[in-house]
Amino acid sequence: MTSAAPALSVSGLEVSYRRRSVLRGLDLEIEGGTIYGLLGPNGAGKTTLIRSICGRVRPDAGSIAVAGRDNRDRAALRRIGLVPQEIALYGHLTIRENLETFARLSGLDAGEAEAALAWVREIGGLGQRWNERTEILSGGWKRRVNIAAAVLHRPGLLILDEPTVGVDIDARNDLQAVIVGLSAGGMGVLLATHDLDQAETICTKVGFLRQGVIDPQGPPRDLVDEQFGASSEVIVELRTPLAEAQSGVLGRAGFVPSNAGMTWSILDDTGAESVGDLAQRLELVGIRAREVRLRRPGLDTLFVRLSQDAPTPGTGT
Repeated sequence: MTSAAPALSVSGLEVSYRRRSVLRGLDLEIEGGTIYGLLGPNGAGKTTLIRSICGRVRPDAGSIAVAGRDNRDRAALRRIGLVPQEIALYGHLTIRENLETFARLSGLDAGEAEAALAWVREIGGLGQRWNERTEILSGGWKRRVNIAAAVLHRPGLLILDEPTVGVDIDARNDLQAVIVGLSAGGMGVLLATHDLDQAETICTKVGFLRQGVIDPQGPPRDLVDEQFGASSEVIVELRTPLAEAQSGVLGRAGFVPSNAGMTWSILDDTGAESVGDLAQRLELVGIRAREVRLRRPGLDTLFVRLSQDAPTPGTGT
């Protein structure tokens, strides 16, 4: 008995714009029932990769298969559900009317559309707002309807481009529950996001896109542990911005700034005892810390480290 083909298989993908190489032999595979977090800085090529998968960019080399079919085949593209970063709904229509419209655009007949609407209403928790116009909905609710519209035809691969941009924490959690539920039902999910906490929470696997390749990639916690081992991270959150001399003190001690200079961090192996000593030393040089804490490194720590390095093209695993 042969196993099912991956939801997405990308091999040796190369894309260039005006002689500038954007993707350089990129490899990526997503199995059904998994959530893959695509991470990387702005301009790394995430949008180019998504457009290539969806058949909107013609690669210079390489192959893309969706559920075992070459994506140059129109039937393969129908196995993709895309949720763009921009809200793509008709504001003057209700949730139900929007989804009826998208069901027709997806090629579903009347019976299929009725069943699909009942399904997405349930999985998206849309019932309480079903007959409200989408223009009055919050950003989180609009995202939820956007996801529902993208999966009406039950694709094998769902692509989400920054689905939690502009939504509050409660809405983000609701969206994550929807995404996890779809994955649990067997759908492969490609999640392009800058929300590293979200990626660490729900993704089966993540990959960092930089310099045209995905490297490293793997389960989030495995990647973090490989990089940092048993080290802890000391975080200093400030009450007020630092003077130049104070920034120099932290910089010379090995701290790295983030959050517009209001948060500083350093890897440390000495344990919790160093936190109390550090707080006292900061007070002595006039640095007012709102909080000094010790934590286990996460994907955000790894992201900062990787952004300081450049991989060799073609080394993705």
